Amino acid sequence: MALGRRSGLFALEKHFAFYGAYHSNKINIAIHVLFVWPIFFSALLILYFVPLPPLFNLQNLEFSMWENYVILVWNVGFLVALLYSVFYVSLDLKAGSLAALLCALCWIGSSFVASQLGLSLAWKVVLVVQIVCWTGQFIGHGVFEKRAPALLDNLIQAFVMGPFFVLLEATCLMQVLQTLFGYEPYPGFNSTVKAKVEANINEWQESKQKLIS
Repeated sequence: MALGRRSGLFALEKHFAFYGAYHSNKINIAIHVLFVWPIFFSALLILYFVPLPPLFNLQNLEFSMWENYVILVWNVGFLVALLYSVFYVSLDLKAGSLAALLCALCWIGSSFVASQLGLSLAWKVVLVVQIVCWTGQFIGHGVFEKRAPALLDNLIQAFVMGPFFVLLEATCLMQVLQTLFGYEPYPGFNSTVKAKVEANINEWQESKQKLIS
């Protein structure tokens, strides 16, 4: 079941409206669909090499996958993926669980890649991925959206909501869930978010016109 209307940090409606107002151009949205999750994945990849403090003292998971030996390390990457997952589930149980599953798969996949590459090669791969993906997103905003990225107005909200928004809203998965299963986080969620996004964009355009005139 959906968790219903929430306020403050767990206000899904507010988060979606904020992020959606900065991503209304279809080309910019497509760019974010391509690049947001690779940024998250590559961040987990490099965090594979950052261990948790000794006080946790957890045994690593070791197994074979596709004839390769994989070590899942309880590292900072795991902690980041866990925090994202818990936050997404707290926002909305059904949609958040799907996002949490993808976070878990990213951690497992990044651990596999990191264990194969080693630190000396992994950081180079991560650097290239981060540069390409961030450059693509800034081009999407500058050339197509013609509005500064959300992170310039709210860094934490943009970083945290980016993967969730891209998974559900930008890929139209939320609309698919509503069409096929009649699912919304709560009744009227999509229409309310759409109205807030349009209001935010109109307010931004009016302020921009005032600066020009």
